[in-house]
Amino acid sequence: MAQRIGIDVGGTNVKIALVSDKGKIIYSNSIPTRAEMGYEYTINSMKDAIRDLLKETKMKAADIEGIGFGFPGQIDCKKGVVRLAPNIPGWVNVPIASIMEKEFGIPTRVDNDVRTAALGELNYGAGVGCENLVCITVGTGIGSGLVINGKLVRGADNAAGEIGHIKLNMQGGPLCGCGDRGCLEAYASGPSIVAMAEEYIRGGKSTKYRELANPDITPYIVAVAAKEGDPVAKQIFRIMGEYIGMGLVSVVNLLNPEKIIIGGG
Repeated sequence: MAQRIGIDVGGTNVKIALVSDKGKIIYSNSIPTRAEMGYEYTINSMKDAIRDLLKETKMKAADIEGIGFGFPGQIDCKKGVVRLAPNIPGWVNVPIASIMEKEFGIPTRVDNDVRTAALGELNYGAGVGCENLVCITVGTGIGSGLVINGKLVRGADNAAGEIGHIKLNMQGGPLCGCGDRGCLEAYASGPSIVAMAEEYIRGGKSTKYRELANPDITPYIVAVAAKEGDPVAKQIFRIMGEYIGMGLVSVVNLLNPEKIIIGGG
């Protein structure tokens, strides 16, 4: 049975899994990205995580058919290079595929994280049987993978699907990780949840998530507070949902998909 390693690199966490050729997850783990430590630190952490995976599953590198990376941002798939990951500082022109191939001797491919998610949904998940779908992920940033007439859309520079940078405000707005202002991602991503939550506290709102903070407020804490019925936390997610809906209206009108699949990290 062919087995592969899949690695999803995000601004907060790196998720690693051993997956069968049927899409079944055999082993999984998660480690912090620690982007502030620099890309070399994160690469070394991922190498250690792969070694741990091999040890835990009692496998050798020679038993693995391939390693697949999903990264947020602009990826040169042919060369296996992360050109720019706006939400992971320092990841500019990093040849991650060749680095890992040299370390483990395993063929390695790199692609945009949401495009890999779209392919996963198309072949194994909620998109099975669809010819036209859009897969949206909301995390530190917001991205999308587009499948049109059964084929993944990459665009001229392999940058198709950057829904997070659809403009919601042409007059300014909050600063986005891309350096521009008014992008959807600046209104409705994980950091946006934290920013809005902190703004409500500064405005004198009494909230459950303030009690749960230890000491920092995180999207997870706000989500827990919302599930427990905190009205301020619920309001934050309602507003975020409206912003995401505004972005999706443009996608639906432009692409006419059969399904929109929303996930996150």
